[in-house]
Amino acid sequence: MAGVALVTGAGSGIGRASALALLADGWRVALIGRRGEALEETAALSGTGAGAAERALAAPCDVSDPAAVEAAFAATVTRFGRLDLLFNNAGANVAARPIDELTVEDWNTVISVNLHGAFLCARAAFARMRGQDPQGGRIINNGSISAHVPRPGSVPYTTSKHAITGLTRCLSLDGRPFNIACGQIDIGNAASEMTGKMAAGVTQADGSTRPEPLMDVGHIAQTVVQMANLPLESNVQFITIMATKMPFIGRG
Repeated sequence: MAGVALVTGAGSGIGRASALALLADGWRVALIGRRGEALEETAALSGTGAGAAERALAAPCDVSDPAAVEAAFAATVTRFGRLDLLFNNAGANVAARPIDELTVEDWNTVISVNLHGAFLCARAAFARMRGQDPQGGRIINNGSISAHVPRPGSVPYTTSKHAITGLTRCLSLDGRPFNIACGQIDIGNAASEMTGKMAAGVTQADGSTRPEPLMDVGHIAQTVVQMANLPLESNVQFITIMATKMPFIGRG
């Protein structure tokens, strides 16, 4: 059911791969992110020829800025007429450290994007989906395996991802009267700019540092497309996709 999608964090990594997969599947896609050049590069990579200019909209936006978010969603609906899917993907992280070594700035950096930004985008999407005709749509929140089990020194990131699970559950409940479905994809060790260091070594629960397996972001992108293409009477509430041999099952 190709329709109109908005993908946050579409300038790189999981967001870029998912936006490209949706474009390849026939969706019209608004590409949201802070870096305009990166978004234009995503659009250029779509490989859809002349159709790319018609089906891709690069809309630079800081998801933690309420006015910028509203402007990006308004531009999407102005361009494409409606909104059928939000992939709430944009994320940030800081270097791992114990909570007493974290600065308030570190905390705010992560929470402002991962939680506040996700809230603002979900709020804007919900309003469009509720108000359009035909009514409804789907929101997919990018959680993390950290929504289940933390890594050492990950207070801001893990806290934000546990909160995303609460957001997903509330949106699923509150969206029912308006035909708005909400699900969550929890991802472990996708090869991206944020996870590149894992191949070299990452701190484990026992204090050791060991490399971890990674998986291709294309596998996440295809999962997002599968979730997006479900009819609205069906929903993947939670799904975990991870590098098969990463140390997640068995943590703790």
